[in-house]
Amino acid sequence: MTDYDRALAGFARVEVPAIPVAELAARIAGLAAAMRGAGLAAVWLDATTSLTYYTGLELHGSERLHGALLRADGSLLYITPNFERPKLATLIRLPAEIAVWEENEDPIALVTGGLSGRIGLDPGMAFGFASRLMAVPGLQVVSAGDLIAAQRRIKSPAELAIIQTAMDASYAVQKAVHAGLRPGIGTREVSDFIDAAHLASGLTPVFSAVQFGEATAYPHGVPYVQQLTRGDMVLVDLGGSLHGYKSDITRSYVFGPVNDRKRHLWDCEYRAQQAAFAAARPGVPCAEVDAAARASLVADGFGPGYAVPGLPHRTGHGLGLDLHEEPWIVGGNQMPLQLGMCFSIEPMLCVYGECGVRLEDIAYMTDTGPRWFCPPARSPEAPFD
Repeated sequence: MTDYDRALAGFARVEVPAIPVAELAARIAGLAAAMRGAGLAAVWLDATTSLTYYTGLELHGSERLHGALLRADGSLLYITPNFERPKLATLIRLPAEIAVWEENEDPIALVTGGLSGRIGLDPGMAFGFASRLMAVPGLQVVSAGDLIAAQRRIKSPAELAIIQTAMDASYAVQKAVHAGLRPGIGTREVSDFIDAAHLASGLTPVFSAVQFGEATAYPHGVPYVQQLTRGDMVLVDLGGSLHGYKSDITRSYVFGPVNDRKRHLWDCEYRAQQAAFAAARPGVPCAEVDAAARASLVADGFGPGYAVPGLPHRTGHGLGLDLHEEPWIVGGNQMPLQLGMCFSIEPMLCVYGECGVRLEDIAYMTDTGPRWFCPPARSPEAPFD
């Protein structure tokens, strides 16, 4: 029995209320009001996380049209294949009429029936369906992405509570990963433990990226298994889902003795993350947070810009029902940070051929500045002290 087998016995399911039906209804009312202001007759919510945001339904897109139509008067219509109707009826939290279509019928007619003028589409809708809507006479099809994102990027107290619970669970998984490492362990065994620990915590596993040694320099990992040796840099990026809301946290540390070079790289990454956190304040453009991280790395001799050795990607992303969503913490994005926004700060330091260091933590904006969901790392040998 390994340390990971023993650790699994210590995980228990976390509990936090799902988004209340009253909040779902308020979101629908808010979108309908925004639609009227934008001159939209309706918005189609495809089987994406936007459907989850407004109705609580967690469906999965396919070649069959499945979702909900919201009219500007606030009325909602679920549209589903007829053979899916019985299951859908058991999942609905926000009651509304259900319209069905058979396999030999065109579901587009159910979406467009009685509509004219401008209709907004969920930006996650497949182009095949969108193009068929665009071909309907009398309809002007536009993206509803801006209206939807304006609501979704500001998290409510109920959303923050779910994300906090998910982040706490994933933080505990990260600590257990660190405690159970041993010489020769493979990245696949660590990933399998991460998934099992998330399941034991009541979360749905979303992803686990485990990298050792030189492979830590690649932001999205490598497709082959690595074995751990002493002195390796370790990078573990993981996340789960709770009531549809995601967790996301990365830790980098050294397994065994920390040499001067790896300590220097880790310290440079830590300073960049702290610089970005210090720059993040209500009303500050997202671009300025990204710029602060890059300036810190340039001062330490890396970069400039996206040059490597340095930071080859944006500093962060929003987090919610999607693992990556608005706001984007990236150069050129002048969107001001607002109260309730949740976003990562992860200015990864990549040194190809050597190693990489990424400290990724999620913050949410308050009226006094950002707050971490979980304690940030403090050193390369004791990342959880």
